[in-house]
Amino acid sequence: MTLLEGQKAPNFSLMNEKGEMVHLSDFKGQNVILYFYPKDMTPGCTTEACDFRDKFEDFSHLNAAVLGVSPDDATKHTKFIDKHGLPFSLLVDEDHAVAEAYGVWVLKKMYGREFMGIERSTFLIDTEGKLVKAWRKVRVKNHIEEVYAYLAEREAEK
Repeated sequence: MTLLEGQKAPNFSLMNEKGEMVHLSDFKGQNVILYFYPKDMTPGCTTEACDFRDKFEDFSHLNAAVLGVSPDDATKHTKFIDKHGLPFSLLVDEDHAVAEAYGVWVLKKMYGREFMGIERSTFLIDTEGKLVKAWRKVRVKNHIEEVYAYLAEREAEK
């Protein structure tokens, strides 16, 4: 099933780095930037997380929560958060059920090897839980600025 802009975003319940359950429905009334990334502590994922960290306050001013999702466990997430001072939660999707629901658990190829993994993607979910924008196959450079500009323009139109 392909997730389309304008559809209700799939709800989820995932554990965060503190062992607390986080549900998409917890953020009703807030915009949610839900970003999927392959692995903690890797160069691209670290850059992306730090870019979201550096823009976190600006996103907060636009009534937006930031949530990262990867198959890593809570211990790895905690180390990643502590090492880089991330002010947002990272969610554990070890069985990749939420990644599958959002269509980002895909067949990948690297060095002639095929494997299943996360396709770096970001989803903007509005205050009513509707998917308003999806960025797939994300390139990290300038991505956060693009997400911010889109959300800022959308909020300015309200």
